[in-house]
Amino acid sequence: MNILIADDELRLRKVLAMFLRKNNYEVLEAVSGEQVLEMLENVQPDVIVLDVRMAELSGVEVTDIIKKDPARKDIPIILLTANVSSEERESGLKAGAAAYMTKPFSPKELLEKIVELTAK
Repeated sequence: MNILIADDELRLRKVLAMFLRKNNYEVLEAVSGEQVLEMLENVQPDVIVLDVRMAELSGVEVTDIIKKDPARKDIPIILLTANVSSEERESGLKAGAAAYMTKPFSPKELLEKIVELTAK
């Protein structure tokens, strides 16, 4: 199973990638929403993990674009954010995110959410 992680915060992205690789997942990393969309031209991840706040395209905008693509609309997307506003959470879920996690969170929590979403 492969997971695409997009976060402009290098440290967090590397920690998550390392943890998931130790749990036998293949991990692809992106630093921006634009890079995610470029990567999706060549790969079909099983799960996408997106930071909400990234330069240029936000995680919510990327989610909306992916969910409008018939070939990718069924990929579960988990949004990550430090902001706990109900409006932002609602917009992410409305765009099609399967889950929303608030930073800080443990890599174990993310793994549990991935397992839950891929078991469906």
